[in-house]
Amino acid sequence: MKKTLKYVFNFSATIIALGLFSCQTEEQPTSKKEYKDTLVYLNHSDTAKYVGINTCKLCHQDIYNTFIKTGMGKSFDVASKTKSAGDYHTSVIQDKIGDFYYKAFWEKDSLKILEYRLSGKDTVHKRLETVNFIIGSGQHTNSHIQSVNGYLNQMPMTFYTQKQKWDLPPGFENGHNTRFTRKIGLECMSCHNNYPDFVLGSENKFASVPEGINCERCHGPGSIHVAQRSTGVKIDTSKFIDYSIVNPAKLSIDAQFDICQRCHLQGNTVLKEGKSFYDFKPGMKLSDYMTVFLPKYKNADDEFIMASHADRLKQSKCFIASTNSSKANATNKLKPYKDAMTCVTCHNPHVSVRETNPNVFNEACNKCHKEGTEKTEKIKETAGTRGINDERLKTKDNSIFGSNLICNKKGVNKASNCVSCHMPKSGSIDIPHVTVHDHYIRKPQPKTISKKEKEAIKEFIGLYAINEKNPSSYIKAKAYLNQYEKFEPKAYYLDSAALLLNSKTENDLKNNIQLLIQLEFTKKNYSQIISYVNTLTDNYLLNTKLITKSYSNEHAWTCYRIGEAFYNTGNYNKALIYFEKSLTLAPYGLDFKNKVGSTLISVGKNNEAIKIYEEILKENPKHVSALTNLGYIQLVNGDAKACEINYFKALRYDPDYEPLLLNIAGLYAYKKDFKNSHVYLLRLLKKNPNNQQAQQALKQINSLL
Repeated sequence: MKKTLKYVFNFSATIIALGLFSCQTEEQPTSKKEYKDTLVYLNHSDTAKYVGINTCKLCHQDIYNTFIKTGMGKSFDVASKTKSAGDYHTSVIQDKIGDFYYKAFWEKDSLKILEYRLSGKDTVHKRLETVNFIIGSGQHTNSHIQSVNGYLNQMPMTFYTQKQKWDLPPGFENGHNTRFTRKIGLECMSCHNNYPDFVLGSENKFASVPEGINCERCHGPGSIHVAQRSTGVKIDTSKFIDYSIVNPAKLSIDAQFDICQRCHLQGNTVLKEGKSFYDFKPGMKLSDYMTVFLPKYKNADDEFIMASHADRLKQSKCFIASTNSSKANATNKLKPYKDAMTCVTCHNPHVSVRETNPNVFNEACNKCHKEGTEKTEKIKETAGTRGINDERLKTKDNSIFGSNLICNKKGVNKASNCVSCHMPKSGSIDIPHVTVHDHYIRKPQPKTISKKEKEAIKEFIGLYAINEKNPSSYIKAKAYLNQYEKFEPKAYYLDSAALLLNSKTENDLKNNIQLLIQLEFTKKNYSQIISYVNTLTDNYLLNTKLITKSYSNEHAWTCYRIGEAFYNTGNYNKALIYFEKSLTLAPYGLDFKNKVGSTLISVGKNNEAIKIYEEILKENPKHVSALTNLGYIQLVNGDAKACEINYFKALRYDPDYEPLLLNIAGLYAYKKDFKNSHVYLLRLLKKNPNNQQAQQALKQINSLL
């Protein structure tokens, strides 16, 4: 019965030393030029190192004491009863589509998540995992992270604190439950935490992770500042800028805003060529490092995602008027933000919102929205050069903020809660069970249609770059491809990307090859990828173009996609060349490594494949595909016992992995246990009735029963 083995293997992979500048003194120049966005900050240098929050608190204890209570200060920590906000009396949830139950509980000081499946009253699957980290301040959510030898993955339970409710995490719903395998990469971690020590050449491996966002995320590396203070250098910061450390209050409005936008402008982020999520530092221009896109829709002004505060605020008339005023754009101000609306107009980043008196927000509104002539003149003045004729500022009665300059709602006065009406709480479209204030400040909007009716009239306009006016065609094309792959697999994103990418000449191909390959790979147009490769040649691609290791693994991914094109057209030897190149560029990319292993089997190099799988399992003993593939080779080599151990170890981690169920059926067929082979084939077909390999194998088994 060895011939049945051809049906039971699926080859597809799951896919500082301190350096100092000269010390600055009080004689630092203070010309107008230096209040613009410049790169004169000493801690922008690569020699400036991060010193950590415990060093900062030695001089700034009061700020430290309040900051650690903020959402940023509490953003990430090891899993502990102190960190957790969860209610563990009602901690069982069900994924009805995936047919899994989950329960969170404490076992002494360890937080556990139990995954199980029931058949009637019988438990037919059980997997128990330990939570290593909790991500989220607890103001809105606590999500849970597992570390396996430094490889971080999100776990399938989130506690939504506003509703005191456990549920699947965002993105795990509606049949998309990735259970314990959603990778937490550098992009995620670099916003939800301070900068981690990410392992180059991996997707989600970290040498270490800090415990919460700290001071240096907004002020930049502190080593030079600490060194200057340690040597007695003092600067009168009431008159001068201390260039050893960034004080966001003294940045230009745009530069200050960019610090907040780095993470509070969540969306489809496209890095500039050669840049990483480590590179932007406070005081720099964000668009030099990344461009953030969001899809825009007609008839959907009230929809927003959780971390879209910057985008929403930028649409507000208050913001537009204030930031275009002559005072706000003056270059001789020590603190430019004082004459404009920025995030810190309302938010003190050193103090928790929970501990902020609500009157603080009202007072921010009342600075402009005062009664009488004084207020009228203030509003007109802050409209600045754009004036009252700017269409974005005008309302139906042709005034800036409406016919009345104060709120004319009955019973509303200066002490009323402005935010409740003009920044109403609403659910974000990407995070369930959460309400946040919409930062699009405007007159209250009546709800005139249902959600279903809104969906019917909502019209996609395009992807918009929120922090850059005119991104290049290449950047825009990349954004459309990312939107398709990461967020919404809709064909019009691919069509838009194709329109932006030229491929007529060899020079076009050289400039756009990575995105062209990504586009055709997404469409499974493997023959076109091979045509591109033949035009540019293997020598050019492997030795000139695709040679750079990076935190985003872009060149590795391009090699992988080329390898898949050759693999899917039967050219395994050529595929192996590109898969091995992807692994050279990303040696800790376990799915790349797994693909190399399966291709080695295809070309008859089983012993080399065994070494590959052993390397994977040394890094991650829970890698289901590697366990499955290793078991297959062991069966081919006649070691059914070793095969069975690895197959059922994998089954404990994933009871629904189709190649595994197929291979287990093959194992039983090999042992002439056709009854159990039949059981596992039916189990697979119950989950996926369209699996053709299982259908064919079942016919064979049925003929032998």
